[in-house]
Amino acid sequence: MKRTASSRSKPKYKRILLKLSGEALGGDTGNGICPETVSSMARQIGELRELGVQVVIVVGGGNIFRGLEGEGAGIDRATGDYMGMLATIINALALQNTLEQHGVETRVQTAIEMSEVAEPFIRRRAVRHLEKGRVVIFGGGTGNPYFSTDTAAALRANEIGAEVILKATKVDGIYDSDPEKNPKAKRFREITYLDCLQKQLRVMDSTAFSLCLDNKMPIVVFDLFKAHNIRNVVLGKKVGTLVKA
Repeated sequence: MKRTASSRSKPKYKRILLKLSGEALGGDTGNGICPETVSSMARQIGELRELGVQVVIVVGGGNIFRGLEGEGAGIDRATGDYMGMLATIINALALQNTLEQHGVETRVQTAIEMSEVAEPFIRRRAVRHLEKGRVVIFGGGTGNPYFSTDTAAALRANEIGAEVILKATKVDGIYDSDPEKNPKAKRFREITYLDCLQKQLRVMDSTAFSLCLDNKMPIVVFDLFKAHNIRNVVLGKKVGTLVKA
């Protein structure tokens, strides 16, 4: 039977959580906010909305401030983590602004209440935004120190009923060793949670990974900087590495 164009464009997932690192917003340097890079992200996210996919985003803040780095500079760990959470909110607002310039209606919800610039995180409200076709960006991590934005992504994905976490990186998947140091490193197309733990592959931090493992939340690790890659993942094409039960 001949496949039609519409069947080839049918998304595999209806609701996804996209995890973006702060460094990704910084472009080549990984620092600050690169307008061209953020604009490219916005175009890729816009492609998902054209497919009818519901999109939530968790963004990091490492391009502006990292709590652990602050601790090394003499800042109290909890204080440093709160500063990092504020950095994620700056990134969330920057991404929202660019998305809306590209015609994508967006809402930012934060784990730390700041009603003048964003909504507080309310699960039912977030789901309602998705049902209305809006992209929802979660800023502020979990709202608690000592938890990473990876953990926030795993938590929010389960809370809002996402079908998959798309972890955007600068490499095209998970390897058995560092591909920058070992040219013979092998990339996995699929791997189980158990194999990741046994091989000590750092997909996410241990708390985030445990949440995904316990709730059988699949994770796709892929290269964000290859054109149309987010769309290809959502369409079910063999992109990156799938981590599953």
